[in-house]
Amino acid sequence: MTIKNFSPNLFRNKKNTYSFSSENLTPLALIKNMDLNIEKIPAGDTTEEKKQRKQFIVDFYSQWIAVNTTKQIFNKSLNDFINVRFLSLQETAGHASHTYKSTVAVTYLTEILENAKYVETVNPKPENKNQKRFSKMIVMQHSKKVFGKIKLTVGVLKGSRQKVQYCITAIE
Repeated sequence: MTIKNFSPNLFRNKKNTYSFSSENLTPLALIKNMDLNIEKIPAGDTTEEKKQRKQFIVDFYSQWIAVNTTKQIFNKSLNDFINVRFLSLQETAGHASHTYKSTVAVTYLTEILENAKYVETVNPKPENKNQKRFSKMIVMQHSKKVFGKIKLTVGVLKGSRQKVQYCITAIE
């Protein structure tokens, strides 16, 4: 599968202390500003519909990064920045595209990164090559009244101790 309208250059690291706040912009308003239509997300379970949801997530991240050039959001619970990297896109698109609800959850990205609450710290899975770069994985949750619970997994990089958004999925 090819990823349309995506540039890995959007994920290059830029040291900067500014961050985007979701307080004044709802996810639906953010989607409208980014020319993405949440109503066009397919709700079925066919392979084609999963591919379309995956493409929606890729498009969402690409446009989110264009708006959030620092690619980081300050999390109140961790009292630290959570960075969004190419790995964030890969993992989230791969996992969240399996269900409609998880795909919609991704549209709350800024709000989730800002407000998710710490749940637990776990060791990275040794058989998972994408987790090998992390010293630990932080599991967090964000609750939305109308939507339900959303799980955020954050990896702590070995060496730099930088926190990187690993995956976002809805808790069914």
